[in-house]
Amino acid sequence: MTLEQLRIFVDVAERLHVTRAAEHLHLTQSSVSAALAALEARHGVKLFNRVGRGIELTQAGALFLPSARAVLEKAGDAARLLKDLSGAPSGTLSIHASQTVASYFLPSRLMRYHEIHPQVDLAISVGNTRQAADAVLCGASDLAVVEGRVDEPALLLTKVGEDRLVLVVGRRHRWAKGEGLMPSDLLDTDWIHREDGSGTRAALEEELSRLGIAPSALRVALELPSNEAVIAAVAAGTSAAVLSFRAVEAHLAQGRLVMPDFPMPSRLFFLARHRERHVTRAMRAMVDLMGEG
Repeated sequence: MTLEQLRIFVDVAERLHVTRAAEHLHLTQSSVSAALAALEARHGVKLFNRVGRGIELTQAGALFLPSARAVLEKAGDAARLLKDLSGAPSGTLSIHASQTVASYFLPSRLMRYHEIHPQVDLAISVGNTRQAADAVLCGASDLAVVEGRVDEPALLLTKVGEDRLVLVVGRRHRWAKGEGLMPSDLLDTDWIHREDGSGTRAALEEELSRLGIAPSALRVALELPSNEAVIAAVAAGTSAAVLSFRAVEAHLAQGRLVMPDFPMPSRLFFLARHRERHVTRAMRAMVDLMGEG
């Protein structure tokens, strides 16, 4: 069994079409068919059924597919490790960032990284803090940059920045007059929340618990999946929200939002990587750059 045979088997299994797999692999149809036949003959197992002009995986083929993928992934990891050991940072660095980080913290640092290491291709994905952490845990991303700590023993966290949360309301809200608020006042308005899994949402709920208020006691009018959506809803109505100061700064300056007199905590931004995965030169360079602040 060779890696080339495994690569051909996986490609055909994913497409269930020999001709399309051959085109994708830049091989002839006959060479693809010969590789599959040799693999089946060598091990005495039928991996595909030929049904009319099409093919389908046999039960044995379906059981073998995850293992074949795993072997190819390990071989790819080994090849990337050898390449990484040979010189300067290169290849692709994948980063999954939470929304606030991706919009207001990360861009300038990505530009600085690109100026220093133009040979590294940066692949950026955006989600909430939970999604960013999960991407690193499952290997979909090399690094994550998130808001607040993530309780995952498999992740190694490095502090890379700081943020301030603020309470905001629209101009029509009664709190817009600037009077000081007590914690109990937070129960006397409707709220717009970020979605579950958001670092901003988690920070708000942690602060409420510290103040002796059950997060479930708030009257939640809407849960929305982005800072921009929350800002638009708060500015248009009479609900309150807690967001990053970075996200609302311009809207406060324009008068679309008002910040009542109620202190909110600061929070940290962390860069997360998997403890057990190889740290490539490209990853190390990003960790070092982020650590510089």
